[in-house]
Amino acid sequence: MNSPNLFTKSIILLCCIFCCSLVYAQQPNDCQFAVTVCGNSDFSLNVNGIGSQELNNSNTCGSQENNSIWLEVNIATAGTLAFTLSPSSSNISEDYDFFVFGPNVSCGNIGQAIRCSTTNPAAANQGNNRTGLNATSTETSEGPGAAGDSFVSEIDVLAGESYFIVIDRPIGNSPFSLEWTGTATFPEAPSNPITANTISTSLPSIDVCDSTAPFDDNITEFDFTNLSQDIINGESDVIVTYHTSESDANISVDALGNIFNNTASNETVYIRVENATTGCFIINDVDINVSALTNFNEPTDYNICDDDIDGDDQNGISTFDFNTKSLEIIDGIVGVNYDISYYLNQATAEASTSPLSLSYRNTAPTPTEIIVRIQDLDSGCIGFTSFNINVDPKPIANNISLIQCDEDGIPEGFTTFNITQAANDITEGEPNSTIEYYLSQLDAENQENAIDGSSFDNFFNPQIIYARVTNVSTSCVNFSEISLEVSTTSTNNVSIQLCDTDGTEDGFMEFNLGTVVSTIFPNTIDDFVLVYYETYEDALLETNSIAADFTNTIPYNQTIYGRVENTNACYGISEIELTVLKLPNIETTFETQYCLNFFPETITLNGGLIDDIPNNYYYEWSTGEDTSTIDVNAPGTYTVRVSNTNGCFKDRTITVLPSNVATVTNIEVVDATQNNTITVFVSGEGDYEYALDDSNGPYQNASTFENVEPGLYTVYIKDKNNCGVTDALVSVIGFPKFFTPNNDDDNDYWQVKGISSLFQENSSVLIFDRYGKLLKELDPLSVGWDGTFNGEIMPTSDYWFKVKLQDGRLFTNHFALKR
Repeated sequence: MNSPNLFTKSIILLCCIFCCSLVYAQQPNDCQFAVTVCGNSDFSLNVNGIGSQELNNSNTCGSQENNSIWLEVNIATAGTLAFTLSPSSSNISEDYDFFVFGPNVSCGNIGQAIRCSTTNPAAANQGNNRTGLNATSTETSEGPGAAGDSFVSEIDVLAGESYFIVIDRPIGNSPFSLEWTGTATFPEAPSNPITANTISTSLPSIDVCDSTAPFDDNITEFDFTNLSQDIINGESDVIVTYHTSESDANISVDALGNIFNNTASNETVYIRVENATTGCFIINDVDINVSALTNFNEPTDYNICDDDIDGDDQNGISTFDFNTKSLEIIDGIVGVNYDISYYLNQATAEASTSPLSLSYRNTAPTPTEIIVRIQDLDSGCIGFTSFNINVDPKPIANNISLIQCDEDGIPEGFTTFNITQAANDITEGEPNSTIEYYLSQLDAENQENAIDGSSFDNFFNPQIIYARVTNVSTSCVNFSEISLEVSTTSTNNVSIQLCDTDGTEDGFMEFNLGTVVSTIFPNTIDDFVLVYYETYEDALLETNSIAADFTNTIPYNQTIYGRVENTNACYGISEIELTVLKLPNIETTFETQYCLNFFPETITLNGGLIDDIPNNYYYEWSTGEDTSTIDVNAPGTYTVRVSNTNGCFKDRTITVLPSNVATVTNIEVVDATQNNTITVFVSGEGDYEYALDDSNGPYQNASTFENVEPGLYTVYIKDKNNCGVTDALVSVIGFPKFFTPNNDDDNDYWQVKGISSLFQENSSVLIFDRYGKLLKELDPLSVGWDGTFNGEIMPTSDYWFKVKLQDGRLFTNHFALKR
């Protein structure tokens, strides 16, 4: 018997809450399936719910089962039964209750609880959520709700007695730990005969190969009969069972049997070793690991090129050497003893029937999957893998002929070939093919002494060149011959001239090269084409061809080349001279005026030449004249086409606008105000400007003059187009504010301004002193009042006037006489 302190252990009971209240039979939430507490027992239980409700009217703590666990405690030595229950969550809302029944009661007749606590720790304002039996409490029950502190008094127990403890969780979802704190002890669990370690110790893992078909599902048969016999070790009261979960092992349900199949490649089996007499047990576990044979390299797909053993190198049939795959499979793996065989399907591979020859020639189109069976002759383990075989066709390599021109002036039959231009004919345009060129078949096969196919100078005429064609995806190779032949046929040189008429006179124009085809090669030969190049070298090597609609790249004059060929065979290279001719340099638009008042005088119009003399050009006027200038005396639009000796021309448009001297239709004067204004109204075809009192100006565009001092004026109206000047007299009436009659010849008289024999001569002017005495009836055409009355000099003062103009306007105001 162990000492009591060895049994002060924590029992971890995991309580998981599920979404429904359905419970399964033989769970420890019913009395008949209570977990037996032993001296060296640990628990890990996955239970919830209540099973059958067995706490009806069985306690004074006012509660029933909510989520319960039943424990059966058998007393080995007398003492006190006490424990502390601690929820794994310290949240005060996690609430656990307990009930103790006994001693020596039976399920279905448990009687009244001798201890119980249903205190709610949150409602009771406790500092923690622990509960249990202890030595300090005196009450035997407490709760529900806020009553109590969650602990009741411990129980004095005797050896041989048994008790049921119900742990219930009404609120929360966390598991709990149970610490036994009393002095009584419990019966010991059985020892584990196959290990010297303490209880609940895992056995060494069992690692086996998958030895039953199918061999790759990691499922096989286990026989634990010998292990069970070793555990029992001849004892008559030891029961050994195997389970898939620790919970099943704890409550002894769903035993596997000694012979069973695993359900996963890596699985833990729980072993329950139970004392049939006391019901005490230990839980052991063992990891079983089942795997297929995997200690090998995965083979890569096997690609080879088509061969011509059967006389056809394009039919997808060839011979595979599987020995190379066997070496690949075990490469770098030391000390293995494998038998490796190859099959067309999984079934024959698993049955090990109809293996393929290691020198296998396919009979059906590829790709084909090959199944590999790998058997470890030492362990018997079997593994499978696979790879695809594929016969890649040889690339297309056609024999072709090339004819090149000999245009260097020496017709010896030697020239430069661009063999790469024939690549599409050799491979029929296969994009994954590359071509290398050699002088001999042997060099092509050995890939030695390759030549530059883009610029090759032949030294025989004709000459054979050898092409090595490689598919870049499969690396398969094929060969062909290229026959080079030099032609000495000549073709004509031509020229094209265009005037620079595209709107930008920069020496560049778009040429339609197709217009010279018949001139370059006048004889009609079917299937011949003319291809254009900027340089002779490009034409010879057939690189950088240009379109038939070509804009010159050198201004004004450029020579390009036309290559006459038939299916890549050259029959001649011609020079095509392109010339862009300059247009006459003229001012294309011009505007002038004709003064209608000068009719029938004429003005001269010209062709608008810039930086050249007129005699170098031809003229076609819209008037029918062909001289460099014409004379006209009528407004209108005149055009002239100016052509140079190359036939290039430009059109000039001259607009002759009518102009004339102005005719004054009205003059509007606003006078006798703070801001006197004169506004002139005219008619006529001209563009006019205006000046006041000076024919030389300054002139203004506006026809209104503002802030005009009183007086007599002449208004001048000038045609901007130099057709002449018109004038008109105008009067602005005004009254001086003061005068100084001191005989200094400056402002010695006061008179109404703006009156003359032409303007307002029949006006009346009266002068009064400040008291209304008439001093002078003034002649409006005289020099003015001299500041005297009846020969007497009038003093400095304000004097009044009354003016009635000839047009009927009446003005009364005052002025100052200053001496």
